[in-house]
Amino acid sequence: MAQENTEPPTPPSPIETLDIEAVLAKLSTSEKVDLLAGIDFWHTKAIPKHGIPSLRFTDGPNGVRGTRFFNGVPAACLPCGTALGATWNVPLLQEAGTLMGKETIAKGAHVILGPTVNMQRSPLGGRGFESFSEDPVLAGSSAAAIVNGIQETGVVASIKHFIANDQEHQRMAVDSIITERALREIYLLPFQIAVRDSKPGSFMSSYNKLGGTHVSENPRILDDILRKEWGWEGLIMSDWYGTYSTSEAMNAGLDLEMPGPSRWRGQLVNHALMANKISKQTLDARVREVLRLVSRVAKTGVPGNAPEGSRDTPETSALLRKIGGESIVLLKNDNKALPLDKSKTVAVIGPNAKIAAYCGGGSATLLPYYATTPFDGIAAKASETKYSVGCYSHVLLPLLGQNLKTADGKVGVTFKAFTDPVEVSDREPVDVIHLADTYMYLVDYYHPKLTEDLYWTEVEGFFTPDEDGDFEFGLTVHGTGKLFLDDELLIDNETVQRSGGSFFNVGTVEEVGVKNLKAGQTYKIKVEYASGVTSKLSDSDGVVSFGGGGIRIGGAKVIDPTEEIEKAVALAKSVDQVVICAGLNKDWEQEGHDREHMDLPGRTNDLISAVADANPNTVVVIQSGCPVRMPWADKVSSLAQAWYGGNETGNAIADVLFGDVNPSGKLPLSFPVRNEDNPAFLNYRSSHGRVLYGEDIYVGYRFYEATLKATQFPFGHGLSYTTFRLSELAVTNDGTNLTVQVLVENTGDRDGSEVVQVYIAQRAPCVKRPLKELKGFTKENIAAGQSKVVTVTIETKYATSYWDEERDTWVSEKDTYDVLVGTTSAETPLKASFEIEESKWWRGL
Repeated sequence: MAQENTEPPTPPSPIETLDIEAVLAKLSTSEKVDLLAGIDFWHTKAIPKHGIPSLRFTDGPNGVRGTRFFNGVPAACLPCGTALGATWNVPLLQEAGTLMGKETIAKGAHVILGPTVNMQRSPLGGRGFESFSEDPVLAGSSAAAIVNGIQETGVVASIKHFIANDQEHQRMAVDSIITERALREIYLLPFQIAVRDSKPGSFMSSYNKLGGTHVSENPRILDDILRKEWGWEGLIMSDWYGTYSTSEAMNAGLDLEMPGPSRWRGQLVNHALMANKISKQTLDARVREVLRLVSRVAKTGVPGNAPEGSRDTPETSALLRKIGGESIVLLKNDNKALPLDKSKTVAVIGPNAKIAAYCGGGSATLLPYYATTPFDGIAAKASETKYSVGCYSHVLLPLLGQNLKTADGKVGVTFKAFTDPVEVSDREPVDVIHLADTYMYLVDYYHPKLTEDLYWTEVEGFFTPDEDGDFEFGLTVHGTGKLFLDDELLIDNETVQRSGGSFFNVGTVEEVGVKNLKAGQTYKIKVEYASGVTSKLSDSDGVVSFGGGGIRIGGAKVIDPTEEIEKAVALAKSVDQVVICAGLNKDWEQEGHDREHMDLPGRTNDLISAVADANPNTVVVIQSGCPVRMPWADKVSSLAQAWYGGNETGNAIADVLFGDVNPSGKLPLSFPVRNEDNPAFLNYRSSHGRVLYGEDIYVGYRFYEATLKATQFPFGHGLSYTTFRLSELAVTNDGTNLTVQVLVENTGDRDGSEVVQVYIAQRAPCVKRPLKELKGFTKENIAAGQSKVVTVTIETKYATSYWDEERDTWVSEKDTYDVLVGTTSAETPLKASFEIEESKWWRGL
């Protein structure tokens, strides 16, 4: 639907720190109620006479979009969450957070909706790429670093999604059933660490239920644990449309309903006050947090309703490239196929080679300043580069925008909006926009002359193929639409519609049409569209519709996959070095739905196997946010996991492949051989409205080690172009802190970085515990031939404790504890021990 503020925006003016209690005393009940919900998709209510501005929120976890999904202001896109976790570099992640804060200020916003700190239960999670890790210590430490960086700029981070928002299937309705031990030791712990180490200024509640009660109205989670037990202070907001009640949510501690206009507050709060279902004290408590947030963001210097800008600078690019390079994990490097030789010929093959898979889909998406492809990055370094697509792997046809021209020669399409349907012969557009992209998510599209949810648009561009052949075009909509090629109807996505996973799972499948085209001839492509309210699809259970509508136009030449694989094999035989770029993209991994399997798309596995047989120096680069199945892993010489790398995706990949950057990333989650091997396999997705976390505390490596089940690659794994040796482990415990020291030697001929990972194992616990658990880590850069004593300090109670369900508290038991130090969860050769002389129970931070 067209989003419109409920009142004219107030002019920009500086935000000033408030005398909160004095302002609170002056507010009328009606004004207080107005402050407890947004007025549109991104803004809170302004009350100028009391000095209260409108605050602006913005997505997201890997970059700052600003206020618009549609035709937004370009932004810096950071590597995705799992990529950030793969750096294992806390200081670097703080720099990333600082960059996000500066980007937020440039967008005229005050609060960034991130980072995402939910756990990697399964490889199939639709938003798994947003999260850091399967391990709560790595996830919590990464989150704290990001938050500290964001908040040092004055911007407030809204850490999310609190709690157990670990799947997309029926995410608004599902009841997560979790033991108290697992809840505390796995799912709450990363948030607890972030509160302890960074004090995020706001929290976002999750969509799901926990133990039968939606989290946004769950007082045990929001009030008892977060505010009272942890002593946290700040504002709690709902996820978008994640408020489901009035008095229950208010009384539980949910301060702000987003987005607006309100569905659950306004007059409903007044009615609840009259009925004494909400007390005046509770109302004041909720308003007080909104006022505190206003005061807190005053130091950003960003006024209310500020203009949106960008800050595309060389310094930003350099930092993004550094983060991208540090995130790449070298999984395998037999025969030293890597680094590549710049003087030799390179064949770049694969469906991801000429596509910049820079981020996942959903709330994380944004319009990047630019995005480099792997082919571009490799070609910029190699003396001679050749290319073959090999096969397609798209779930939706590639976006056509960059291959189209407008009538006046600009790259992209012309978008026109109308208040009348196409049948009105003399209709005139009320809005005309040039767009470079053919993905148009209209959730926040607004024009003053479009006063109704129902409106019509026309999208036009011109396509000139560079070769003869059949071309396939695709149209996906939330709403209704038809695609015409030279005024001939090619696709009808209006008369009959089929549900698909597009536009946060409320749009259609991609309807396609095929046409034989001639090279050099120009064809007009036109889409006639009516807004989201015309959709013939019924709502799905557990799916949130953000309204508005959406249009997606894709297209590609029709290929014979067998012939293309044969071409790729012939090319691989003709060159010295081969790089296969494969994986997923934001159509496969996106908010709104989970993946159905771990397999690579289409004929990708056949392509990799055939090329690896043809050339022994085959390097495979996989881009995905979560693990994929790798049945060809033993065939290829080298293998790198490159995630979704942000603006500098292609350059970062090339830097590592050619050795300009020595890889130092480590896996932040275990890579199973098959989906059936992962601990959540039997308990993932909603079943009759609930999901049982049957793996309990045995998430990720905890499960694989306990069951002796082999992984494709273990948690913490990652190779380098140099070698390291760890020795001389020393452990001291002063009762408060555990200090672990180890000598790290770079025994190779290149400077490089190694991650020292510290795991703890209790010898004789009173309950079953994992064989070992990560409790601390640090990343150190060491010059070739040099050594360094590395220190990791861990609070003793965090190193040793588990959740005692009988006493409903943490316990650090009297026992002997082993300290296991290494460079992956599967390789911890150094061992020492310490004693806890007396059992101690504790709560809080």
